[in-house]
Amino acid sequence: MAFGALKPLTTASGLTGTFHSSLIPWYCRLFVRLILLVFMLYFLPFSTLPSVVEPKAENGVGGGTPPQDLSLTEEREPAPDGDPVLEGIPEPEIFSKPRMLLSSSYRVERGDMIGDLARKFGLNQDTLISYNNIKNTRLLQIGQTLRIPNQDGIIHKVKKGDTLSGLAETYKTDGETIKTVNELFSDTIREGTELFISGARLDWINLQEINGDLFIWPISGYITSPYGYRNSPFTGLRQFHSGIDIGAVSGTPIKAAMSGRVIVAGWSDIYGNYVVVSHHSGYRTLYGHMSLIRAKSGQYVSTGQRIGDVGSTGLSTNPHLHFTVYKNGVTVNPRTLMK
Repeated sequence: MAFGALKPLTTASGLTGTFHSSLIPWYCRLFVRLILLVFMLYFLPFSTLPSVVEPKAENGVGGGTPPQDLSLTEEREPAPDGDPVLEGIPEPEIFSKPRMLLSSSYRVERGDMIGDLARKFGLNQDTLISYNNIKNTRLLQIGQTLRIPNQDGIIHKVKKGDTLSGLAETYKTDGETIKTVNELFSDTIREGTELFISGARLDWINLQEINGDLFIWPISGYITSPYGYRNSPFTGLRQFHSGIDIGAVSGTPIKAAMSGRVIVAGWSDIYGNYVVVSHHSGYRTLYGHMSLIRAKSGQYVSTGQRIGDVGSTGLSTNPHLHFTVYKNGVTVNPRTLMK
C-alpha cells in the first residue's frame, strides 16, 4: 500500500498504533524516539516530576536535615584549629554556664558505698563526701539521708581573710561562677559561711583519710587488743589503750605504714624497742615491743620498708606489735585509716 493512501490519524492510539506498525522502518522509529527524549529533557519543567519527601524528625531524632535558622542571637567564636565543630548546633546552656545549686535526697540502703553512689548519680565521690560532711566513708549507716547536689564540687567554709577573688584563684574558677552557684548578690562573703565551689576536688590526703586508705598494715596478723578503753592485762584496772595490738610470730617483719622520716629509734620501759616515724599532714606512727630495730633515727623510709621485727620487749605479755597513730600530737584510731 502506498503512503499516499493512508488516512489522517487524529487520535493518540492511532498514532501509537501506526508508530509501532511495520509500515514505518525501524530506523525511523528510533529517530522519533530520540527526538521525543530531547524534547522532554529541555522543555518539560522538573517540578512536574514526583518529589521525594524526606522524613521529618521530632525532638532531634530521625532523618531529615538540620534547620538552618537556629535563632542564635550572638556570634560564636570559631573553634581552635583541629577541634571538631558541629556546625549550626549550639552548645546546650546547661553544660556551658554555671548553674544555681540544687539538691535532692537519698536514703542509704544495705550495701551502699560512696564510690557506687557517686557513679549512680553521675558525680565524683569528693562531691558526696564534702557536701554531706562525711568524715569516714566506712561508717555510712543504713537509713542515713544523703544530700545529692546537681553538680560536682566541694564545700568551703569561709575563714577570716577569705575573699571571693582569692577563693576563685585557689580553686581555679571565677568569682561570677561562685556567686551564681551560691546565689550571692555581692562580692562580700562572711566568715563562717559555707560556699559550694563548683568543679573543685578534695586534696588526695583528705580523700585517703576519709576513705581509710592512708596507711598499709605494718604486719599481717590479727588484732588482739583494739584502740580505746580496756581493762589492763597487768593491773585489771580500766585504762585507755592508745593504739592497736596486732598479734604475730616473733621475728615477723614490721613495715613502715607510710613513707616518712624516723625521728626516734630506741628503748622505752613500756614499749621496749620502738620506732616513731613522722609523716606528712601532721601524722606520726609508733611501732612498739620490737625484738630488733632495723632503722636509724633521721633515716627516710618508704611505705612498706622493713623497720624492725615483732617481739615482746617492754611491758608485754606475748609477741605482738603495738601500733599507734598520732594526728597533730593526738592519738586516733589506726583502724579507720588503714587499707
